[in-house]
Amino acid sequence: MTGVSEDLVRALLREQQPDLAELPLREVPGGWGNQMWRLGDDLAVRIQRMDTSPGPQLKERRWLPRLAARLPLPVPAPVRDGTPSERFPKLWTVMTWVHGTPLDHATITRSDDAADRLAAFLEALHVEAPADAPGASDFGTHPKDSRGGFEHFLGAVDLEAFDAAESDIRAVWDEAAATPEWPGPRVWVHGDLHPANVVVADGTLAGVVDFGALFAGDPAWDLGAAWLLLPDGGAARFFDRYPAVDEATFRRARGLAAMKCLFLMLMGQNGERGLPGGKSHWGPAGRSALARVLNGR
Repeated sequence: MTGVSEDLVRALLREQQPDLAELPLREVPGGWGNQMWRLGDDLAVRIQRMDTSPGPQLKERRWLPRLAARLPLPVPAPVRDGTPSERFPKLWTVMTWVHGTPLDHATITRSDDAADRLAAFLEALHVEAPADAPGASDFGTHPKDSRGGFEHFLGAVDLEAFDAAESDIRAVWDEAAATPEWPGPRVWVHGDLHPANVVVADGTLAGVVDFGALFAGDPAWDLGAAWLLLPDGGAARFFDRYPAVDEATFRRARGLAAMKCLFLMLMGQNGERGLPGGKSHWGPAGRSALARVLNGR
């Protein structure tokens, strides 16, 4: 099952959350692991699509209410739980709606302000997590343990079409893979910051969404967002505003950002080498972000 209809979402609401069932409902384009439906003005139904495990939504249900209150940008908060049923065998959740336009459909025009907001958000998020916080899975490993994914993306992307040199990309990755492990405490990490997982309004960052990859570990997984999200020059301001980052963490962040750029480029690539559910507009976003990564700060 790759998608659901408005009639099905409405039926699920009538069955399990009847007081919300007659609110206006419309599908929100985008999404990968989950499909989103806007519910009224301030809510959304988040329903499993590509995700085969309920884990990401269960994680959001447990931890987002604890994190949201101290974060300086809006994030979605679960308000109602939908359970699997004969009508629909997967998980779904009613969450607060984060107002704004996803960055993959918008542009940051206030770069300094966006860099400051991103730095403040990640500084607030990156605090020591409790012992029972979720650990790394596919997200959160050291670059040396993620080499398989990097090599797959690098081999599948048509670099000639993107005017990118394999040797330059590999050099950034090799530097990251050669660094020591994160020595600090396990901190909260969003884990999947890219243009579809933040929203903008008035030319700047206005919210962060999709915490399905949330884990406790190395903040380098989030610091790469400085290149992925901010316009040219934004990364330098970000690293000036975020608490001091040691050279090894900076290199890991840069290498992980390069891998994420390759993923975005592959998602935007047509044909057999692309990924299922591809989004053509992600290719240029990945390409421009990769150029920023290769240029350093």
